Amino acid sequence: MWDAVPARWNPDEDDVLICTHVRPETHDVKSFLFRTPSPKLFRFRPGQFITIEVEIDGEVINRCYTISSPPTRPDTLSITVKRAPGGKVSNWLHDNLKPGVAIKALGPAGEFSCALHPAPKYLFLSGGSGVTPLMSMSRTLYELGDDRDIVFVHSARTPRDIIFRNELTMMAHGMTKFRTAFVCEQMGEHRDWSAPTGYLSSPLLASIVPDLAEREIFCCGPDAYMKNVRRMLGEAGFDMARYHEESFSFEQLSPEEQTESQETEAEKQSGGFKIEFTKSGRTIDCRPDQFLLEAAKAAGMRLPFSCSKGVCGTCKSKKIAGQVVMTHGGGIRQREIDAGMILICCSKPLGDVTIEK
Repeated sequence: MWDAVPARWNPDEDDVLICTHVRPETHDVKSFLFRTPSPKLFRFRPGQFITIEVEIDGEVINRCYTISSPPTRPDTLSITVKRAPGGKVSNWLHDNLKPGVAIKALGPAGEFSCALHPAPKYLFLSGGSGVTPLMSMSRTLYELGDDRDIVFVHSARTPRDIIFRNELTMMAHGMTKFRTAFVCEQMGEHRDWSAPTGYLSSPLLASIVPDLAEREIFCCGPDAYMKNVRRMLGEAGFDMARYHEESFSFEQLSPEEQTESQETEAEKQSGGFKIEFTKSGRTIDCRPDQFLLEAAKAAGMRLPFSCSKGVCGTCKSKKIAGQVVMTHGGGIRQREIDAGMILICCSKPLGDVTIEK
């Protein structure tokens, strides 16, 4: 299709994606396919994510979404998004992102990938939209003809909520060692549903994967789902060094528990700084050795964040005044830093700071 071999997408310079297609996956889940304005090839590990930037009602918002497409299709990139009740970004994407619409993006990034943990046997565990990174991994191995021993166990609310159901079934038919198992909380309208209903339990998991102890496990889903998985694996005596998980909770940020500040009065009086958040109308204390996000959480503020390592860009904020020391992991570009943007998860104050958030 191209006259010459396209250059690679350069995360330090390229930041625009053009939506080329929107594909319904379920009644409340859509996949959005992208290309670059001029031909570029995407290079990433299956399971990684991108950070997208959209403007909603005059507010610029960053969110991370796992890439659901495999790197074996380098001309395109896709994300798969579930419409969350009250979710500002997911609802905007479902209602407004159509072919021809451009958005900004940063990445890819992330360490959640089977490519970093090669093993003869895998167990993929997903709940809800947590299926996306595991789908990217599965698609990659399928398209490479790598018939690895994989058991893919996906939990959904009802059969109609199973994302990628048909494609996963097709993969199971196309590879001799790829098995799927679906667990639904309820049958819903599918009265002929013969697969397990209820929640994933230790006995059910053992019946699906009797050789559990021999597998490298990748898990992604809601926090409660992954907590339950960790509990089951702990009870089974699984070697947790071979357990990997990923979680993004951007749309419905759980209220951060009000934590008591561990600062003593002496610490507050010896070099503490004032951090003002203009939109929130809050001013908090922050020690010189404390990250801004850490101080905000200790003060009971609810701010969007994810990786807490300066990688994803979710906590990107405009610094209006003051100086900080920031040690990031690629979640912000130099031109954004030059424009006064910072990542509050990896920034420490050098004095009083004012932030537009």
